[in-house]
Amino acid sequence: MVENNNFQMAIDLLCCHLGISEDEAREQLGIQDTTELDIHLMETQSALMGLSEDK
Repeated sequence: MVENNNFQMAIDLLCCHLGISEDEAREQLGIQDTTELDIHLMETQSALMGLSEDK
């Protein structure tokens, strides 16, 4: 979770500018360990940004 906070801006920039998913951005940054809480946060952020396929 701490890593997520440190890299969130970089993750968001990669997602927005390259049009990739948050998981792909994490992989590009070398952040592989995703906790269950991180997954929940990513899903929530994606839903709020309108990136989620669930409608």
